[in-house]
Amino acid sequence: MLFFAGENMAREFAGNFYKTAAWVSVRNTYMKRAGYLCERCLEKGLIRPGEIVHHKIFLDESNINNPEVTLDMNNLQLLCRECHTEVHEKAKGKRYKVLEDGSVRVL
Repeated sequence: MLFFAGENMAREFAGNFYKTAAWVSVRNTYMKRAGYLCERCLEKGLIRPGEIVHHKIFLDESNINNPEVTLDMNNLQLLCRECHTEVHEKAKGKRYKVLEDGSVRVL
């Protein structure tokens, strides 16, 4: 089963947005357009399934009702879980990630 942002991890202000027919339609269309593959992995020559349609401009309370941000295909990117985590960790200023086996990966 694929995991989509919004189903289990949306911040409170965005929870309802991720349930809208407009988002579901845009998300599904974008995933098909991206070939259901993680776009960041593809840039590295890796083939991994995309699981999360990510907003390049992060959603926040000031833009959650702006369809030019929330529903714009140019603001979306299909990512695997690992790449999605990396994008958000970099945004928070983290420079490393602790992997499941306990090793540390520099981002």
